[in-house]
Amino acid sequence: MGLIQLYFGRGKGKTTAAIGLGLRASGHGFKVNMIQFMKGNTKYGELNAVKGIENFEIHQFGRMDLIMEPEKIDIEEGKKALKYAEEIIMSDNYDLVILDEIGVALEMHIIKIDDVMNLIEKKPEKVELILTGGQKIHPKIKEIADLITEMKMVKHYFSTDGIQARLGIEF
Repeated sequence: MGLIQLYFGRGKGKTTAAIGLGLRASGHGFKVNMIQFMKGNTKYGELNAVKGIENFEIHQFGRMDLIMEPEKIDIEEGKKALKYAEEIIMSDNYDLVILDEIGVALEMHIIKIDDVMNLIEKKPEKVELILTGGQKIHPKIKEIADLITEMKMVKHYFSTDGIQARLGIEF
């Protein structure tokens, strides 16, 4: 039986936790597909790490740029990501699907809550669905999630020490 897991909050580690779960599942022979919203063509280390894993795929949508105010291209990429997610979830080919940064895409109004809820409600029973991202999560998603983990930032070297994102650690 596939459940719905949610990783959100201001703290670091949401995507990392989802990838860890994906690696665990793939190690047991589960087929995993990670769909990254708002991370188009960015060379994150996880892309190289899963290349050699036959049953773990990552697909990116969005621009490489950090989005401050969404533009038309961002909304188009969000729609593409949702459409692809629906195809993957409904395909019966994957056991675990990660919708990485979908919470941020919702917060920034790149995608709509009704579209996300429709996708979740159509999910086949066997598919485990992981949603990440966002400082706050829409109450409708919280209501249907089976597991909710809020990452809380207590201290972060970005803000306290001015350290920039580091290769292999943050990306």
